[in-house]
Amino acid sequence: MTDPIYKTDALIAQDIDAYLSQHQHKSLLRFITCGSVDDGKSTLIGRLLYDSKMIFEDQLTALEADSKRVGTQGEEIDFALLVDGLAAEREQGITIDVAYRFFTTEKRKFIVADTPGHEQYTRNMVTGASTADLAVILIDARKGVLTQTRRHSYLANLVGIRHIVLAVNKMDLVDYSRDIFETIVSEYRDFAGSIGITDFVAIPISGFRGDNITTLSSNTPWYEGPPLMDHLESVEVDNSADQAKPLRLPVQWVNRPNLDFRGFSGLIASGTVKPGDAIRVLPSGKTSSVSRIVTLDGDLDEAVAGQSVTLCLADEIDCSRGDVIAAADNPSQVADQFEATIVWMADEALKPGRAYWLKLGTQMVSATVQAPKYEINVNTMEHLAAKTLDLNAIGVAELATDRPVVFEPYAENRTLGGFILVDKISNATVAAGMLHFSLRRAQNVHWQAVDITREMHAGLKNQKPAVLWFTGLSGSGKSTIANIVEKKLHRMNRHTFLLDGDNVRHGLNKDLGFTEADRIENIRRVGEVAKLMTDAGLIVITAFISPFRAEREMVRAMIPDGEFLEIFIDTPLAEAERRDVKGLYRKARAGELKNFTGIDSPYEAPEAAEIRIDTTAITPEQAADEIIERLLGWH
Repeated sequence: MTDPIYKTDALIAQDIDAYLSQHQHKSLLRFITCGSVDDGKSTLIGRLLYDSKMIFEDQLTALEADSKRVGTQGEEIDFALLVDGLAAEREQGITIDVAYRFFTTEKRKFIVADTPGHEQYTRNMVTGASTADLAVILIDARKGVLTQTRRHSYLANLVGIRHIVLAVNKMDLVDYSRDIFETIVSEYRDFAGSIGITDFVAIPISGFRGDNITTLSSNTPWYEGPPLMDHLESVEVDNSADQAKPLRLPVQWVNRPNLDFRGFSGLIASGTVKPGDAIRVLPSGKTSSVSRIVTLDGDLDEAVAGQSVTLCLADEIDCSRGDVIAAADNPSQVADQFEATIVWMADEALKPGRAYWLKLGTQMVSATVQAPKYEINVNTMEHLAAKTLDLNAIGVAELATDRPVVFEPYAENRTLGGFILVDKISNATVAAGMLHFSLRRAQNVHWQAVDITREMHAGLKNQKPAVLWFTGLSGSGKSTIANIVEKKLHRMNRHTFLLDGDNVRHGLNKDLGFTEADRIENIRRVGEVAKLMTDAGLIVITAFISPFRAEREMVRAMIPDGEFLEIFIDTPLAEAERRDVKGLYRKARAGELKNFTGIDSPYEAPEAAEIRIDTTAITPEQAADEIIERLLGWH
C-alpha cells in the first residue's frame, strides 16, 4: 500500500493541474501607483509583494543587505528597493522608469505599474496608465494634495481609468491623525469633482509600517473601510460593457499559411461575434459574413471582447493589416480630420504643421497637428492660449491624416480612440492622444471623380511628371541653378514650372513668417502646389532652403513614387556667407534678421539625396547639365 506521506507522480500531476487551472481562471487587475515624488509608491508596491509572499528567499536576503547598505535603520526593510531597479533610481531615491511587477493572491492576479512621480517623467506615467483598470494615487499625509497629485489624477481620468484609490500614505508620521486624513480627502474630493472623478475610495495607510495594506490597523480605529489589498481583490473590473458594444476587431495580421486557409487575426476590442454574423470591413466598406472563429485551441462558437482570434470570412474580399472588421449594421466611423486631446511627451516641442506618424490601433498613417486650440492648466483646469506644446503639456488641437482612418471617440473605445504620434526621423514616440470627434468639414468634403487622369495630362505633354526639389543654404546657388535647369529643359520642349522660395512668399505664402512653424507651413503649401502641378503633367522645379528633413520627407510622401528628386546644393556655410548676394548673412550676424538658417536657425542636410551638387567644384552651368542628365536617365 502506498505510504500516504508520499504522493504518486499521478497525484502530483493532478495537484499541479488543479493549481494551474485555478490560477488560469483568476481575474486579472492592472493598476498603477502614482503621485508626487517620494510619496511612497515604490515602498507600497514592495510591501504588497512582500505581504503576498511573492519574494523568493534569495531576493529577501539581497533586499535585507541592500537596505542596510542604503542606511535603513535597525532590522527594517526598505521595500522600495524591490521596485527601484535602475541604478539611477537608487542613487537619487526616485522612480524614473515605469516598473511593472506581477503578483497573485488566492483571489486575483495583478500587474502593477510603479510610475514616476517627478514632473519630468510624466510621459512615463501616461505609458503606465494607458492599459490600467485602476489607479492608486498616493498622497504624503504631511504634504497634502500637490500639483502632481492633480496632474496624475487628471491624466488617469483622461485615459479612461474609472477606479481611483486615494491612498493617504505615511500616516505613521502624522500620528495617524484622523483630522489630517479627512482634511486631505475633502480637498481632493473638491478637485476630483472638477475634473469628472465622481467616485473614489480613500484609505489611510503606511506602506513602510504596513498599516491598512493587507489587514486593518489598530492605529486607525476610526477608519471603517477595507484594507487596500481587500479592495484590490474585490473591485469589479467588468468587461461586459465592452462585450455589449458593437463588434470591433482591428486586423493585426492576415493569416495565410497555405492556399486553403485565409483568416484575419486580431484582438477583439469590443462586441461579440459568432459564425454567420454579418460584418463590414472598414474603411473600404466591403461586406461579408463570418464562416469560422479559429484559435489555437480549436474553433469557437462565440468570441467576445478581450479575446485574440482569427476570423475566416465567407467571401474573398480585400482586407489587410490596419483594417477593422465591424458589425455590418453598426460600423465604426471613418474620417481624416479630428479634434483630440494631446499629451506631449518629447523634449522637443510640438511643431504645428509637421507630419508625424500616427498609430491608432493597428493603423499607421501620416498626420499633421495644427497649433493647439488651448493648453490645459491641470491645477485650475483653465484653458491657456498656446502656439505649441512643450514636454508634459496637455492641450486640445485639430489634426489631419493623409488618408481616412477607422476610429471611435476615446470615451467609447480606448483601442480605436487612443493614438500615439511618432517622429518620422528619430522614430521616437512624441505624444499620446485621445480622439474626441471627427470634424464636420471632414464629412462634407469628398473627392470628385474626373475623367482626365494625370497619366493623360502627362501623355499629352509627352513627358513624365517630376518634382526637382532643390535644397540648401541661402546663397548656395539653388535659384541660379534651378533657373538654368528650367531654361535648358524649355529648349528641349519640356513643360516645366519653377517655384522659387522668394517668389511664392510674395503671394501664396505672404502671410507666413520665418518661425519654425511658419517654415513648416510654407513647405507644406508648396508641396501641395507641386503635387497639383505634377497631376497636370508638369516637371516642377522648386528652390527652397527647406531646412528640415521632416518637411522634405513630407513632400516626398505627397508625390507618387519615382517622381521626386531631392537635389542637395551642398555649399559650406562659410562660402555661402562669403557670397551673401542679398546681404542677409550680414543682417543676421548683426542681429537684424531673426531665425535665419545657418545662423540662429538650423539646417538639416539631406542624408540620402538623389543628387548632390558641390558648387565649390563646378559652375552653375555644369551643375545644371549634370542634373538634366540625371533627370533624363532617371526617366
